Amino acid sequence: MAEVTDEPPAERAADTDDAGVVVDAVGKTYAGDGDPVRALDDVSFTVETGEFVCLVGPSGCGKTTLFRIVAGLIDATDGEVRLGGTPVTGPTTEMGVVFQEYHLFPWLTVEENVRFGLDRSDYPEAERERRVDEMVDLVGLTEFRGSYPKSLSGGMKQRVAIARALAVDPALLLMDEPFGAVDAQTREMLQRELLDVWQSTGKTVCFVTHDVAEAVTLGDRIVVMAAEPGRIAEVVDVDVDRPRERGDPAFGEHVARVRELIGAQP
Repeated sequence: MAEVTDEPPAERAADTDDAGVVVDAVGKTYAGDGDPVRALDDVSFTVETGEFVCLVGPSGCGKTTLFRIVAGLIDATDGEVRLGGTPVTGPTTEMGVVFQEYHLFPWLTVEENVRFGLDRSDYPEAERERRVDEMVDLVGLTEFRGSYPKSLSGGMKQRVAIARALAVDPALLLMDEPFGAVDAQTREMLQRELLDVWQSTGKTVCFVTHDVAEAVTLGDRIVVMAAEPGRIAEVVDVDVDRPRERGDPAFGEHVARVRELIGAQP
C-alpha cells in the first residue's frame, strides 16, 4: 500500500459539487411514551470532496442517530443531508457504509462478499471481476480471496467490509466505529491501512468514533459534538503533517483540545 503523505489524493480535486456532503440544520425528535426527546438540534457541517472528517462527542450526543440520518436509514425531523447537491432520502449506492459489526455473509467467500453489491449493479461482468480483483488487492487480501469469514481475524473481516463498501465506487465512505471491535494493535494497523486506501482512492470519508486519538490520527477536520440535545460544539482543523506520530507534541495538543471541548460540555 502507498505511504500516506499530505499530497492530495488522485481524485481529490475533482467533481467537488458531485461528491461533497452537506449536513444542513438537521434535527431529530423522537416521540416516545412521555415528552418528545430532542436527539439532534440544528446540526450543520460540510465534508468536502476527498476530505476525511471525523465525528466525536460524549455518550448521548447523537453520533449514531446522525450517522443513520446521513446514511439515509432514518429521516431527519428538520433539515436535510445532501450528497453532491442531491437530498438524501434513503440508502443509495453513492454511499459505501461500514459498521462496527462486520455484517459479512458467512456462506460467501471474501471475493463473493466483496462482489455482493456489484452483482446488484449495472456493471458489466468483466468490470465486476476487475473491481473485485482491485478491491481485494487494495485491502491486502488477495491470498485470502477464497476464504470464508469464519477463518478470518477481526481485522481481516473489517478489511473485507471496507472493500465491499468501495467496490461499487461510491462518492462517500461512511463509517460508524468501524474499528471498535478489534484490539488496540489491530486498530492501529487498520487505521494505517484505511489511510492508505483513502490516499489511493481519493474518496470522501465521514468517520464516527469515540476515540479522540483515532480522530486526530485520521481526520483532516474533527466535528466535536455536544449532548442534550446533540449539536455541534466546534469543528477542529487538524493541521499536523501526515504520517502523524502520537509522540509528536502537536498531535498531543490536538488530542488535548478535543478532549477539553468534550469535557467542557454540560
